[in-house]
Amino acid sequence: MTIGVVEPADAGTATGAATEWTQVLNNGELVSLVGQSGEQIQNQLTQISQLAQQIETQLNIYQNLLQNTATLPSHMWGQVESDLNQLRSIVDQGQSISFSMGNADDVLQQRFQSYSSLRTNLPNATSFSSSYQTWSDTNRDTIASTLKAASLTADQFDSEEGTMSSLRSMSETADGQMKALQVGHQIAAQQVAQMQKLRGLVSQQMTMMGTWLQTEQTDKDLAQARREKFFNAEVKSIPEGQKMEPRW
Repeated sequence: MTIGVVEPADAGTATGAATEWTQVLNNGELVSLVGQSGEQIQNQLTQISQLAQQIETQLNIYQNLLQNTATLPSHMWGQVESDLNQLRSIVDQGQSISFSMGNADDVLQQRFQSYSSLRTNLPNATSFSSSYQTWSDTNRDTIASTLKAASLTADQFDSEEGTMSSLRSMSETADGQMKALQVGHQIAAQQVAQMQKLRGLVSQQMTMMGTWLQTEQTDKDLAQARREKFFNAEVKSIPEGQKMEPRW
């Protein structure tokens, strides 16, 4: 079974949005960017979560096969390596989205007083920025604990080279293969749950930002209407022969 890859283009929103937020020129552009980014990021998180579920299922199949054979054949282990490397990429994409959305919160708080003073439904009046940081730290700590239980380190999972090197050494024995499959299965399951939490955070943030932008626009529209009413008010002419005198 070949598992589909999330194309790099889909990750553009996450990796590029952090820069885009700082280049927003006005609220109109911000409204557009918020809507587009929110929808794209939610779609990306859905894809990532689905891929993690596919990997989780596939690794479980390999575990069952390994229980009935000495070691998995090389061509099958090659697919295991591919799946686990995709899993590493999933972790990176989640971290990238978390960073980008946290950065968006920071930028808006710095640029708009009305946004920074907006009360949210987050516990203990925390900011979305700090909530994303907590999510990121928790995700990394969970992965590190899972790897440590299998006598692996987080550094070995941080890069494609490190991951492949570890997997090649583990592929030499049935015990090593089983350990790699078990660790991968656990991390995949964790990522499914973590991406769900991340989707919830993004959804909350987008709802709050949408509410704030709507309020901002309503205030601007009201101010504009008042200006137009003032400048377009009918000017009454002074009857002929009547002097214009101040009235006290």
